[in-house]
Amino acid sequence: MTREYTLLDRALMGADRSLKTLVKGSSTAQRHSPAQYISSSLNADEQRRHAAGLMRINHTGEVCAQALYQGQALTAKNAQVKAAMEHSANEEIDHLAWCEQRLKELDSHTSHLNPLFYAASFAIGAAAGAISDRISLGFVAATEDQVCEHLREHLQTLPADDEKSRAILQQMLEDEAEHASKAIEAGGQVFPSPVKKAMSLMSKVMTGSTYYV
Repeated sequence: MTREYTLLDRALMGADRSLKTLVKGSSTAQRHSPAQYISSSLNADEQRRHAAGLMRINHTGEVCAQALYQGQALTAKNAQVKAAMEHSANEEIDHLAWCEQRLKELDSHTSHLNPLFYAASFAIGAAAGAISDRISLGFVAATEDQVCEHLREHLQTLPADDEKSRAILQQMLEDEAEHASKAIEAGGQVFPSPVKKAMSLMSKVMTGSTYYV
């Protein structure tokens, strides 16, 4: 028989996942990194810092994605929607682990602002799930669209020799686009352009804050 988890059960599991998201080295990928067998080196310090800044932004984006999905799964009303949120969160763990590993290879660090962004994203996700599953799924789709936009920009601005980071971001782009499509197919609301523009502005504030910090 499938166990029915109570709200307290889900809250405790969410707290456990929160710690695994925020504590360095706690995330374990289920898939091998796309960069596992790629050899590349960045000799110039400026290139290495730039690549690290981009990967730090993407790592923070995955921290926010974990928080968003966990908040939505906590308050979603439909069991299938809860399961979908949890499945997407599991896939995002791969991204989290890949980005953290790449930052280590670049002799850099994750953002010190991650706990702040995690808390804000969790609150937004929980609020969206509490309103309705349709809004919650639509928010997922709109968020993933913004992530895809950033990933495309980063793929264009990465140092030409950084094939390891490029491979990671390319796989992330494919996964995020799939998450967005699935959210709409599951009944998510398509948000109007002004809402998407506001989300884009918030996203730019986040990326500017985490490039160096």
